[in-house]
Amino acid sequence: MKNGFFPEIEKASLSEIADYQNIRLQEVLKYLNAYSPFYRDRFKHQHLDLNKIRTVADLVHIQVTTKEDLQQRNDDFLCVPKSKIIDYITTSGTSGDPVGFAMTDKDLDRLAYNEAISFTCAGGSASDTYQLMTTIDRRFMAGLAYFLGVRMLGAGVVRVGNGIPELQWDTIRRINPNAIIAVPSFILKIIEYAEQHGIDYKASSIKSAICIGEPLRKSDLSYNTLGMKILEKWPLKLFSTYASTEMATSFTECRQGAGGHHHPELIIVEFLDDNNMPVKAGEAGEITVTTLGVEGMPLLRFKTGDVCHHDDTPCACGRNTMRLGPVVGRKNQMIKYKGTTLFPPALYDILDNISYVLNYVVEVNTNQICTDEILIHLSGNGIGEENENEIKDHFRAKLRVAPLIAFASDSDIQKMQFPETSRKPIKFIDNRNKNGNFSG
Repeated sequence: MKNGFFPEIEKASLSEIADYQNIRLQEVLKYLNAYSPFYRDRFKHQHLDLNKIRTVADLVHIQVTTKEDLQQRNDDFLCVPKSKIIDYITTSGTSGDPVGFAMTDKDLDRLAYNEAISFTCAGGSASDTYQLMTTIDRRFMAGLAYFLGVRMLGAGVVRVGNGIPELQWDTIRRINPNAIIAVPSFILKIIEYAEQHGIDYKASSIKSAICIGEPLRKSDLSYNTLGMKILEKWPLKLFSTYASTEMATSFTECRQGAGGHHHPELIIVEFLDDNNMPVKAGEAGEITVTTLGVEGMPLLRFKTGDVCHHDDTPCACGRNTMRLGPVVGRKNQMIKYKGTTLFPPALYDILDNISYVLNYVVEVNTNQICTDEILIHLSGNGIGEENENEIKDHFRAKLRVAPLIAFASDSDIQKMQFPETSRKPIKFIDNRNKNGNFSG
């Protein structure tokens, strides 16, 4: 790989990238057939002739892998003996029971490489120092990935972890990092703390932020309300990322801010409709991934549940790789409310635009007539039931329907957002099944 952590394949033409991925796909299929109990069973059950799967386009002949498959047969996805496992990770459980992933030494090197090229994509270099504001414990992949990636890049890292604004600012004052890695809504929290305690945050050493877990942009790639709120207060360079534990790969924006770049040496990506067929260019589809180079628990045609658009045109940064747009919503979080189909981000954007709303959690239940019911718990500055009609009018103006509103103290909302077992803030509570699902 030339030019540091800017892989040559990412500057290749789309046809060259396709040829490269077709070759890598052959390697994955052979590996899975040899070492994966789950996929070996699936290939036999499908009576699949792997010799006929020559290109990425041929993947449509293979059954997709779902989260339910991972939950029900988790151990059967393991392709190595347990003696080769170095690290155990679980998903956050935002869309069901957490799923375990076992990583080998080679997988950890791949994870580090993914983040090193992602930081480079976002303008990072060995001269940077990153303050890590996400947890590295609790079986969380992201914090570990960021630490390993910064280390491979040769940059500095300060492992502060999540929360505790006072400690964040004390660390910035002492060490002078120039970048932070954080959940966007937490950036607003540390801004609020700085304003309350007379900290001149605009004069601090921080110049950019790698943002995890929450979208910063709308489908047209303009900043959403959350992104605008941060930038109005603190003119940082913000970089959106998209990733999941299952894919062990991230899509990170470059300085052009035109979507998260695909790393073709690490992952094959499809965008599928409800019938598991590829959507046309410009249409939203469910992100479906096949991991490349994963040794411990590789996945084939895994449906992430996330829906988005993508762009195949070359980027001004010099990369020709596909770019992923902001996630429109999660398939299992789709809400049908009074004849209108909604995804939670549409609700968030309205709430973020109401100046006196400080914090909120969206809860969805099934009512007595077996339809979806939306209840929004919120807190704000001096607000109460007298503001209910005005808040509902904001929803009617944008979505044509208004949810139920429940007012609470900010501390109560924060308790809902940060239960003890959570590794990231929760904005969405789905009670439409008896177990309940929680999503960030």
